[in-house]
Amino acid sequence: MHYILFYEYAPDYLERRGEFRDAHLALAKASIDRGEFFLGGAFADPADGAAIVFKGASPEVAESFARADPYVTHGLVTSWHVREWTTVAGKDADNPIVS
Repeated sequence: MHYILFYEYAPDYLERRGEFRDAHLALAKASIDRGEFFLGGAFADPADGAAIVFKGASPEVAESFARADPYVTHGLVTSWHVREWTTVAGKDADNPIVS
């Protein structure tokens, strides 16, 4: 299944992220290497949040990422939530009806 992790950023996110960015990206790389982290990035104009798509057996794959993310643990992310995403189209869809 696919899961989307949504982040809402603190107003000073852009000013503070530099200190934690390497650790955040290392966490992302480890998750990519395990085949969990599929695609992610920050929203633009305004840079007030982000979304990350995960693949896993349960939402725990995304939830554990968020709980360990330095952006979350240091308050750059003010809230987060995970939604299950039923993918039906595209080469990596879990329930393909269109290929």
